[in-house]
Amino acid sequence: MPQQTGPRVRAENLKSFCVQVFQKMDIPEEDARITADVLVAADLRGVDSHGVARLRRYVNGLRDGIMRPHPNAQVVTETPATALVDARAGLGQPVAYRAMERAIQKALDVGAGFVTVRNSNHFGIAGYYAMMALELNCIGISMTNAFPLVVPTFGRDAIVGTNPIAVAAPAGQERPFVLDMATSTVPRGKLEVYNRLGKPLPEGWATDETGTPTTDTAQVLENFKRQAGGGLLPLGGAGESHGGHKGYGLALMVDILSAVLSGAAYANLTYPKAPDGKPLPSAIGHFFGAWRVDAFRPVNEFKAAMDDLQRRLRDATKAEGQTRIYIHGEKEYEEAERRSRDGIPLNPIVAADLRAIGEELGVAYEELG
Repeated sequence: MPQQTGPRVRAENLKSFCVQVFQKMDIPEEDARITADVLVAADLRGVDSHGVARLRRYVNGLRDGIMRPHPNAQVVTETPATALVDARAGLGQPVAYRAMERAIQKALDVGAGFVTVRNSNHFGIAGYYAMMALELNCIGISMTNAFPLVVPTFGRDAIVGTNPIAVAAPAGQERPFVLDMATSTVPRGKLEVYNRLGKPLPEGWATDETGTPTTDTAQVLENFKRQAGGGLLPLGGAGESHGGHKGYGLALMVDILSAVLSGAAYANLTYPKAPDGKPLPSAIGHFFGAWRVDAFRPVNEFKAAMDDLQRRLRDATKAEGQTRIYIHGEKEYEEAERRSRDGIPLNPIVAADLRAIGEELGVAYEELG
């Protein structure tokens, strides 16, 4: 993955800037703080594709009325273990945060809890919400469907989204396990990072409008913009020989749990447009779940086994030329430690856009320092 280069910014300053931007867009303070925290958490963990580089997307969405600042999200149905929430086209982060809180509380009450959300928007990194369960000795899961950018196995045009899945499980002396993955080869945001850095795509990530694999980053993004065909490949790549049909199946699973179950838009029904071509609210869905560990076995036993599992993997014989076997989440935890200490590196293009947003809204970019 290409490394970001540019000015380094303290996480707390970046978060303060984002909060002020959202408040200028009439977002309530608590919602602004939740959204800013999710964005900066992505940058801290090295997921630059889903951090403050996305701020412009939210500003434009609020300006255009696609995202509503005061949606008054509503619980539609609820049982002791489940709930359905209608986000009413609000920002994805606040409704997702509260839905995961609800799922965790249900897990604490009855052992497991599941909450779906419909009529929502992009919610940032899926891992943020799964990780909310960790401090309460629960296992968390988070999913969302997304804009159709992925071509189904043997298909030419994008029909399903990158549809991420995140799972977080607590450990004892070791770090928690945190899997946060797209069901495509990569998320769209990584293409945007490569484009900002002027880098070609690795082979096997995407196809052009004819369904042929391509490394032309700008062309793939332009095809997305014009919906001209082609797109990202499912996890595993083209065809079935390397398991691309499995990534495609995982994407459909996320669509079913996040959207079909909740009544949200799915596949290429997401991000609809009016007859005049004007974008309408995205209408995507999310799925959140939590399990209380002690509903299955004592927490200390589970954590000891998690530690043992990780150590067995870490101590396993390495392939020739390799020095380390990573556990999911380790790289992100270590990157967060570095960036918390040294600052978050911003790509110059992203920094310039933040400055422009600040000038448009009267928020001093200099706060980033």
